[in-house]
Amino acid sequence: MSEETTLPPHVLVLFGATGDLARRKLFPGLYHLAEAGRLPESFAVIGSGRHSPGTDDEFRAKVRKGLEEFVDDLDDAVAGPLLERISFQVSDSDDGKDLAKAVKAAEKDLEPQEGQEVHRLLYLSVPPGAMRPMISMLGREGLTERARLVCEKPFGTDLESSRALDATIKDVVDEAQVFRIDHFLGKEAVQNILAVRFANGLFESAWNRDHIESVQIDVPEELTVEGRGSFYESTGCFRDMVNTHLCQVLGFVAMEPPVHLTADALRNEKAKVFEAMKPIDPSRVVLGQYEGYREEEGVDPRSSVETFAALEVFIETQRWQGVPFYLRTGKALAETRRTVTITFRTPPMGMFGHHADGPNELVLELTDDARMSLELHTKRPGPVMDIARTTMELDLATKDPADEPLEAYERLLLDVMRGDQTLFTRSDEVDRLWCLVDPVLSDPPPIHRYAKGSWGPREARGLPGQRGWRLDGVDA
Repeated sequence: MSEETTLPPHVLVLFGATGDLARRKLFPGLYHLAEAGRLPESFAVIGSGRHSPGTDDEFRAKVRKGLEEFVDDLDDAVAGPLLERISFQVSDSDDGKDLAKAVKAAEKDLEPQEGQEVHRLLYLSVPPGAMRPMISMLGREGLTERARLVCEKPFGTDLESSRALDATIKDVVDEAQVFRIDHFLGKEAVQNILAVRFANGLFESAWNRDHIESVQIDVPEELTVEGRGSFYESTGCFRDMVNTHLCQVLGFVAMEPPVHLTADALRNEKAKVFEAMKPIDPSRVVLGQYEGYREEEGVDPRSSVETFAALEVFIETQRWQGVPFYLRTGKALAETRRTVTITFRTPPMGMFGHHADGPNELVLELTDDARMSLELHTKRPGPVMDIARTTMELDLATKDPADEPLEAYERLLLDVMRGDQTLFTRSDEVDRLWCLVDPVLSDPPPIHRYAKGSWGPREARGLPGQRGWRLDGVDA
């Protein structure tokens, strides 16, 4: 969405640099950007956290081990120079003086050209409870000058804490400096929703309540909480996925055409969608917990935290009034998928009789190998006019050999350095979504148990009506 430009010198400070996200995504993302020649010519990376991983060389060895695990065909010609630019400095919310000195020393070593400023990228991959004090420390130490602040979700744990976090952020930086990251929006396939909608008259002209019966946004996961029990105990499935990833995808599906593909125009339209969402009916929310969750490490043996959520929402706009949007996600389910299903209304004329196999559907698979299918009715070969359901498959991953798709975190890190907020969440979006989900979380419906490898609680099966969820197969 932004033109390629030469990036100014940068100092990147990664809080939580010894954590799982940094090992799996952030450092591999920096490696791939370096490999593609997309990093600034002059940059330094400072990892930070409460506890020292040892000397800088020992920290680099840990980073390299992570690269070997998560990067295919690691190239020493790329990894070596990148690792040389990486160091570590201990800091916490009470004491950031040594970190501030390290940042200023790194900026001086970069030797920017005359008239050129060194930009700071401050990436906060820290628990929700640590976010506010860390941001306050950054302000006290003057580290937010010339800085872009990247905050990982969740943005608070309820409406009150979200507003407190936003107030803390705005005490030290302007909204233009804030990049609230939701990695779903960095996925090529999610961005392709905009292209499919607005670049094709075939779909945009039919993208409304007159032609669309319902929308499903379905993100099941086979994985359990896998060692993230303590995180899930403080967050739960709803906070982790629904009012972040799933609602952001809903915003892309439901927004009005922006005047321009700019950050302000696109986020304005997305915010209007959230503003138009009706209050969520608790009777149309189903929560669940997989069997065995309470035995996971870090989980309360009597936990009532949900690992599954399914709900129905409505958007009160002229385009969408009366069209239900069904959202579902959860852990330990039958498949790992990221699927958006647009179900079209059946034509009123019944000349071909009732189609027992269902209406037309446009199915978007939001995976790295993005695919789109359109399910139609055509004549079955033979001597009589018999109708059969057929599928038109489009491989959205098929591309020109010169195309270089970026993994979500690669794209989003690059956008932060470019100052492009298009794919990041704005404060008014966050606040509105908390307003919608806070009443449900304050007085949640009952938690239903479900077996690992199933499609979740039986109580959620019929939420979308008689046809059910598209992804549900044989009862697992």
